[in-house]
Amino acid sequence: MAQNFRQGEILKIAREQGKVVVEELSSHFGVTLQTVRRDLTELCDAGQLTRVYGGAVLASGVANIGYEERRGLQVEEKERIGRACAEAIPEGASLFLNIGTTTEAVARALLGHRSLMVVTNNLNAANILAQNAGCEVIVAGGVLRRADAGLVGDMTMEVVRQFKVDFAVIGASALDEDGDLLDYDVREVKVAQAILSRARKRFLVADRSKFARSAPVRIASLSEVDAFFTDAPPPARVATACRGWKTEVVVSG
Repeated sequence: MAQNFRQGEILKIAREQGKVVVEELSSHFGVTLQTVRRDLTELCDAGQLTRVYGGAVLASGVANIGYEERRGLQVEEKERIGRACAEAIPEGASLFLNIGTTTEAVARALLGHRSLMVVTNNLNAANILAQNAGCEVIVAGGVLRRADAGLVGDMTMEVVRQFKVDFAVIGASALDEDGDLLDYDVREVKVAQAILSRARKRFLVADRSKFARSAPVRIASLSEVDAFFTDAPPPARVATACRGWKTEVVVSG
């Protein structure tokens, strides 16, 4: 029973922080390093974690974490990222917001902006921005993805292509060391790509845990983004690439 509890907590920490470290888990649970390593081995054998030097990270997969669980992860970090991104968007601007809990944090941070026009395929973001009387909200119709109230598919892309806006604000499920933005749903990725192609400036919002995750579908490269809003400096290789690409990295908080 204690072992099951420990392993559940280990997975929770991995989802919140992106990685677990053997020494830190040993101190946290008050157990030996050998006990922690045995837990990690069992979680890796079950396909839930992947071993790395000194600990483990969430296993790569073909399915995203559930929306309710994602909404409860890195909450404060996402709010700081949202505020930093909103500060870079002037009043009177037009913008796209796509699917994601971090783009929803941007929506909350925009509630004080006036004279905005926001096109979104995220019904959660649309409902948030509906509270702002100074914001015109246009919902890009399409197939409803019930899991997270996102709209995807060809119809969504057709709506997106009708616009040319000042800013695109997108999220991603994972970022790799090549600087590629990754996600799980091909339909969502196609919409994100259309959004990027129809904006004058392109922003990515993603917290540090995305560097410890993987996903199977490529959205774009950080080289195609004007600014990356996050809560911690990216890995050295990515930071160096961003400088070469002239992609601004904005670390909030």
